[in-house]
Amino acid sequence: MQTRLDASLLDERRLEEAERILRACVHCGFCTATCPTYQLTGDELDGPRGRIYLIKAMLEGQSVSERTRHHLDRCLTCRSCETTCPSGVGYHRLLEIGRSVVEARVPRGTRERLVRAALRRLLPEAGLFGPLARLAGWARPLLPTPLRRRVPSVRGARDWPAAGRSRQVILLEGCAQKALRGDTNAALARVLDRLGITVVRPEGQGCCGAVEQHLQAEEEARRRMIRNLEAWWPEVEAGAEAIVVAASACGLQVKEYGELLAGDPRWAERGRQVATLARDPLELLESLDLAPLGRAAGERVAFHAPCTLRHGQGLAGRVERLLERVGYRTVPVADAHLCCGSAGTYSLLQPELSRELQRRRCDALSAEGPDLYATANIGCQLHLEEGLGRPVHHWIELLDRLAGAD
Repeated sequence: MQTRLDASLLDERRLEEAERILRACVHCGFCTATCPTYQLTGDELDGPRGRIYLIKAMLEGQSVSERTRHHLDRCLTCRSCETTCPSGVGYHRLLEIGRSVVEARVPRGTRERLVRAALRRLLPEAGLFGPLARLAGWARPLLPTPLRRRVPSVRGARDWPAAGRSRQVILLEGCAQKALRGDTNAALARVLDRLGITVVRPEGQGCCGAVEQHLQAEEEARRRMIRNLEAWWPEVEAGAEAIVVAASACGLQVKEYGELLAGDPRWAERGRQVATLARDPLELLESLDLAPLGRAAGERVAFHAPCTLRHGQGLAGRVERLLERVGYRTVPVADAHLCCGSAGTYSLLQPELSRELQRRRCDALSAEGPDLYATANIGCQLHLEEGLGRPVHHWIELLDRLAGAD
């Protein structure tokens, strides 16, 4: 794709990055076949190729309108298109660049700005979000049925294992997961403890920065990332072998710290080192002898692989194989590459598209009548629970329960 980008719209580093990504695109359209929003609307501008044309026109200095922002806002950032693309187009980075330019050139209305500011303020702060969620839970019986289903339950952490194993990893507890499903992190700690690994939870760590990053508050996201680097660094220097993140969306964000902090001379190198240490629990457990965990009784599991696990981290199919190693039976799920519609704050900002994607994924997951539902990310977990009306587990909880933890 030929480009004539307007150098006044971006700094040199992002201009070069946008140009490189745009020139990699060959207009083939393979991406539209696996784009969830294009499948829903049939509008070329709601697919990756159409959005790339919108961003290209904008970066070449053409006029920008609310219509441009509308179609960019409707992207889930699921990265299914990147998995499909034969040319390796880094669409998600181009989208972030495009959204930041639109945000500057077409200011949002007061209501939209307030909603997004509230999301940035509440969701990343587990100490604030958790109590509010518990308060909403107490009020659930008084709410109308449609609202009642949208209020998530809060499950606190049970026992954490004592430290003392010879191997150590850093655990990022996160924000929404820590606030709403605290026992997921504790379950991961218990599983690793049985396998000879201690998790450490450094003081001062917090949200990974993904919420702000995807809401075009890049400076706020940068501050979150630096706060985590400062908290983790003493443990990194002490020899922690990995930074383990149970929520796949947060894990993907940490794996991209090197990319996201590349323009910051002070933090770029630490960002790169931390990115190389980031691991999904799956990547740690695959190489271990899992016999000490026990064995399942053959329960049938429908697993939803979050986009951040499947497309972002490139770990498709591997959780299912791990579950089968310990005795679970995974059932086939149609269109497993498609997004459930949660996508961070997407379910709140684009509710109509999100609900239709939720319905489709719930139909696919329940088609085989499984005994259990599982996923790998807190947002997908809550979104699918709402749609299914049944509990959805983080897959690490299924390993934890093998030893009678439940």
